[in-house]
Amino acid sequence: MKAVIAWWDLEESDQTTETLREFLREEAVERFSRWPGLRMKFWISDAGGGGWGAVFLWESEAAASRPLPTRAAELIGYPPTVVHRLNVEAATEGEHTVPDLTGLGLAFAR
Repeated sequence: MKAVIAWWDLEESDQTTETLREFLREEAVERFSRWPGLRMKFWISDAGGGGWGAVFLWESEAAASRPLPTRAAELIGYPPTVVHRLNVEAATEGEHTVPDLTGLGLAFAR
């Protein structure tokens, strides 16, 4: 498995965490919920620090190497400030009561 972390410093963008949450609700979550080879993706933010990003967990190097949509970069106005491609040494899931994470998070809190 592979993990990829993409992070944007939004200092030079017109986008904010609020406008990017709308992007998640309207298109990104749905699109990535059907992405081949993607085990999990979660979007992360630091509203106070002006940061936005995503963490991807891929089932293989081949899946992690496929080109991704560039819609977030188009909205933000530039590619991620930092991208880390990492090996996954181990993974586990803890005990939980929520079977599906899709649709959870601040973007969907109303």
